Amino acid sequence: MYEILKREELNSSSTRFRFYAPYVAGKAQPGQFVILRVDENGERVPFTIAGYDREAGTVDVIVQIVGATTMKLNRLREGDRLASLTGPLGNPTRLDGLSKAAVVGGGLGCAIALPIAQELHRRGCCVHSVVGFRTKDLIILEKEFAEASDLLTVMTDDGSSGRGGLVTAGLEELILAGNTYDEVICIGPPLMMKFVCLLTKKYGIKTTVSMNSIMVDGTGMCGCCRLTVGGETKFACVDGPDFDGHLVDFDEAISRGNIYGEFERHAYDEACNLLKKEVE
Repeated sequence: MYEILKREELNSSSTRFRFYAPYVAGKAQPGQFVILRVDENGERVPFTIAGYDREAGTVDVIVQIVGATTMKLNRLREGDRLASLTGPLGNPTRLDGLSKAAVVGGGLGCAIALPIAQELHRRGCCVHSVVGFRTKDLIILEKEFAEASDLLTVMTDDGSSGRGGLVTAGLEELILAGNTYDEVICIGPPLMMKFVCLLTKKYGIKTTVSMNSIMVDGTGMCGCCRLTVGGETKFACVDGPDFDGHLVDFDEAISRGNIYGEFERHAYDEACNLLKKEVE
């Protein structure tokens, strides 16, 4: 059983959990993910590793409440335990040979982008981070990104903090200012990654994206996380989650990601009703 050692609310909808998982922490690298179950009858849900400490044997995961399982997970407190936590899964982000990189994160994707920025910084790479959120109240990990970046640009859609606008505007401004990047590493909502890739393709900058598709087993057997990359079928869990952003069929990925939207909303409503009954 995997104990929750620390629980920290980052904003109204996102919580950072620190789990005791020494075997996972001993092998984890930036870009990889875990699959966890809240209880024995719970669904298997993938979460990217948002941090790890090999000596302490801990793994961090940031959870945004978007469905029934994340709601159940968010109710757990320090000292509670998960039924299972499997990982690390997926391939680590390739960071060798980069001397200057732009790390672009959008929303909860910043939880994935942060360990990458931190590792690049640790290796002596010049890191320019561009992180975007809908509004000031949803900003997470700003302090951590500032510490891991030579330059940090915070964007909000409504201009309530940092710069107003989308991450594409912040990134293009850096490019037009004369910054030459070995690579752009982008993690966030698929639509955001699509437009970042359209931008970087225009400027001829290699771009890696992390595809957080729907998953069940995390071993490539279920086929749920399949996507098209360069005209070929790939599986995010075993071939990724990182791919060449200029080759990903984002329109297909976005369409597939919306398949279970109605089902998840129904499950979310059921979970809300159960919680209300418990309170009553």
